[in-house]
Amino acid sequence: MMKKQIIIIAIILINSLLFSAGKLNVVTTLSTYADIVKYIGQDKVDVHYIVQGDQDPHFVRPKPSFAVLLSKADLFISTGLDLELWVPSLVDMSKNDKIRSGQQGFVAAYDGIKLLDKPDVLSRSEGGLHIYGNPHITTNPLNLKIIAENITAGLEKNDPENSDFYRENLKKFQQEIDNKTFGEELVKLMGGALLTKLANNGQLIGFLEEKEYKGKKMIDYLGGWMKAALPFRGKKIVAYHKNWIYFQTLFGLDIIGYVEPKPGIPPSPKHVEKLVQEMRKNEVKVLLAANYFDENKVRTICNKVGAEPVIVPMFVEGAPGTENVFKLIDLWISKLNKAFAKMK
Repeated sequence: MMKKQIIIIAIILINSLLFSAGKLNVVTTLSTYADIVKYIGQDKVDVHYIVQGDQDPHFVRPKPSFAVLLSKADLFISTGLDLELWVPSLVDMSKNDKIRSGQQGFVAAYDGIKLLDKPDVLSRSEGGLHIYGNPHITTNPLNLKIIAENITAGLEKNDPENSDFYRENLKKFQQEIDNKTFGEELVKLMGGALLTKLANNGQLIGFLEEKEYKGKKMIDYLGGWMKAALPFRGKKIVAYHKNWIYFQTLFGLDIIGYVEPKPGIPPSPKHVEKLVQEMRKNEVKVLLAANYFDENKVRTICNKVGAEPVIVPMFVEGAPGTENVFKLIDLWISKLNKAFAKMK
C-alpha cells in the first residue's frame, strides 16, 4: 500500500513539472490536436497529448499517469465523438470536473464539421460502428480549420486576456491551410471560403476546368495539395480501415474495398481472398493503411496482387518527418504519388 502511494505521489510530482507556471495547461487526445494548439497558443500554453502519433486512438488504456496529467489541465481537447471511448473513464479518474464534456475546460474538436458515413442501421453485426458518423476527421486538411476554430474558442474561454493573440494565430493557421491546399495564387483569386465550399462539395475540379480567367483555364491556377493529388484523383485503391473517408472525399480517391470486412473486425482468410480477387478484377495496385495496423498482413495482400503498400501515420509525430500537420499531409500525398508512379 505504501509503495503504491509513493508511486502516485511521484507521478503527481513529475506531472507538476511538465506544466509551466503562468501558462494555460492543455491536454489533447491526439497529437494532431496538440500541434494545432501549439500553433495557436505558442508561448501562452503548455500542451501534452495522450495518443501517440503511430497509435490506434480506438484502443488506449486509461493509465493513472494520464489521469494525473488531466487533473492539472485547464483545457482538454478530444474529438468529441465515439473515437476515444476511453475518455470518460480517464476524466473520472482525474477528478477534474472543469474538463468534463459541456464544461468550460472541454473542447469537442468535431463541432461544426459535416460528418460522413453516418450508419443507416445500428447493429453490433456491423463491427465497430460509429453511431454519429465517421470520427476520423483529421484526414481532410480543410477540417483542420474548423478544429482550429474550436480550439481557439476553448483557449479564449480559459484565457480571455490573450484572445486577440489566439485569434491572430488562428487566422494565420487557416490561411496557411488554404494556401497549402489550393495554392496561394488561386486563394488570392477566389478566396479560401469559396474554395473550401466547392472542394468539400466535390465541385472544385469541375468548376475550375470549366471556368477561365485572363485567357487561362482556372484549373491552371490550382496549386498546393489539390494539384499535387491530381495524378491519383479517380484512381482505385484498397484501404485497411475506414479512416480515410474524409481524405478520399476531398482528393477524389476511389476506395473499392477494405482489409477489414467491417470496421474493427479482423479479416478472415476467406475475406482476404475475396478482397484479392476484387483487387485483381479492378486492377488495384495500391493499398493504403495507417502504420498502427498489421504491416505483415498489408504486405502479404500486396504481394499476392503485385500492389504497392502505402503505410503512413494518421497523426502528427507518427513517423520521422511528420512534426506538424503540414508535413504529415505532405507525406500522405507524396507516398501515394510515389506508389501510383511505381505501379504504372
